Amino acid sequence: MESKKFILQEKDIPTAWYNVMAEMPVKPRPLLSPVTKKPLTPEDLYPLFSEEVSRQEFNDTDKWIEIPEEVRDMYRIWRPTPLVRARGLEKALDTPAHIYFKNESVSPVGSHKLNSAIPQAYYCKKQGVTNITTETGAGQWGAALSLAAKHFGLELAVYMVKVSYHQKPYRRSIMQTYGAEVIASPSMSTKAGRKIITDHPNYQGSLGTAISEAVELAMSTPNCKYTLGSVLNHVALHQTVIGLEAEKQMEMAGEYPDIVIGCFGGGSNFSGISFPFMRHNFSGERSTRFIAAEPASCPKLTRGVLQYDFGDEAGYTPLIPMYTLGHNFSPANIHAGGLRYHGAGAVVSQLRENGLIDAVDIPQLETFAAATLFAQAEGIIPAPESSHAIATAIREAKKAKESGESKVILFNLSGHGLIDMAAYDQYISGDLQNYEIPESEIETNVSKLEKLI
Repeated sequence: MESKKFILQEKDIPTAWYNVMAEMPVKPRPLLSPVTKKPLTPEDLYPLFSEEVSRQEFNDTDKWIEIPEEVRDMYRIWRPTPLVRARGLEKALDTPAHIYFKNESVSPVGSHKLNSAIPQAYYCKKQGVTNITTETGAGQWGAALSLAAKHFGLELAVYMVKVSYHQKPYRRSIMQTYGAEVIASPSMSTKAGRKIITDHPNYQGSLGTAISEAVELAMSTPNCKYTLGSVLNHVALHQTVIGLEAEKQMEMAGEYPDIVIGCFGGGSNFSGISFPFMRHNFSGERSTRFIAAEPASCPKLTRGVLQYDFGDEAGYTPLIPMYTLGHNFSPANIHAGGLRYHGAGAVVSQLRENGLIDAVDIPQLETFAAATLFAQAEGIIPAPESSHAIATAIREAKKAKESGESKVILFNLSGHGLIDMAAYDQYISGDLQNYEIPESEIETNVSKLEKLI
């Protein structure tokens, strides 16, 4: 009987993260100071981030960065995660394609986010930091950091995007169960939040707003650092444990992916599944296609512009070279809260500019149709975010059927949807809709950006 799951042992957990920046044909442009417009150094980030992740952020020479033993020890709680052959989905689609998914939903918090939350909390603790802050969209990152913070004895304040705070009350409960303080953003607890509420009293929030509030609190609180769940290089670095394990597991399956897919918000899980396989494209050994799947309502890679922009709404962060819809972009209140972000990380943006990755935008109803089919075929109810990757995998499997090619497709199931059932309820009852952004709205937003590229 052919294997359904491909399982590694604890000894197979990677001992080092893969740093894609060391091998990129064209390095990403530097982060810039919003004041001087000059390139930043690691030391410039020390007031905001732990010193170690600040150094990782700028490291473009070391191909491998060692994973601390304390971090690997905590990874052992759920890693390695299974690689699964989606035979049920293949059968439902009647496709010759072989579909595999890396199941990151088996982590204690139900998503891939713990892969970076643990090292970020560890580095803060090692430095003697006592308090940390962050933002969260759907609550996956907030839940992961809440667990990591408690493990390392840190106090955590989480600014949760207001629409998700109300849409996903159980994610909030998870964070509070782990001991974190959760604040709906925008809030009255920061200058940035108060300004936004004053200007837009009914504003339901965005990741950009929540980042502004978390950054402000970190900068104004003694012995406190800010932590981030996506976008920046060090987060993508930590997530490469996903692809490094998947490489070994694809070898066990006797196959190699023609196509690798991840859903896309800021870039963490797409980077995690893609970058380790990408190094074989750089060397010329392979020609795998990489697809980032984003929501049609937040289409920075497919319809945004490449420009320096802030990572947050208030303009507190460094300027990041990114595909962006503009930091003032107000995304629709879709259920894929983790993908409602205006920009793409610098590394992914550079790879996109150089034609090394592809991007697609998927309408909300198509993602839920794909999620429902996947649940019925494979038994796992996926997170709305992950469903963008599933929908893209289904598109590619259908193309393989039309062409008669037996493509090998790998996607990242970045989280389960068991705490997203309110969204499924709305889909089943016909109350969800697609959101399409007028081109004029994007143009208006990006026209306000300073032209630094």
